Amino acid sequence: MRAQDDDKPYDDINITPMLDLAYVLLVIFIIMTTASVQGIKVNLPKASAAVSMAKPQTKAITVSETGQIYLDAYPVTLAELEDRLRSLKALNPDFPVVVKGDSTVQYQKVMDILDLLRRVDLPQVGLVTGKAPKD
Repeated sequence: MRAQDDDKPYDDINITPMLDLAYVLLVIFIIMTTASVQGIKVNLPKASAAVSMAKPQTKAITVSETGQIYLDAYPVTLAELEDRLRSLKALNPDFPVVVKGDSTVQYQKVMDILDLLRRVDLPQVGLVTGKAPKD
């Protein structure tokens, strides 16, 4: 004979298995993340001078408001800039270059740098501008 409770509809949701699954997945993700980051420290062999598969680093040439030229963050003269760009081109012939000129700098300074980039034969050149003010 059935008890009276058996006829009552089941209205409780048991979320314990779902929480157990969530905790197991959390532990698995934590273990996998830490396992992929950790490793044994070794002295890696030096590679040959073959072409690297890594993306080239972009070099930034900046002309300040005073007319000072910077390669990345280092001040250089126009002759030093040409020498450094030629040595960088010898290592990686197709690295991109961006030119940033202050809005108050003489236009001729930026033109000199663009002419130098043409002489060094660096075709990937970009000019950096600021965002236009919203009206």
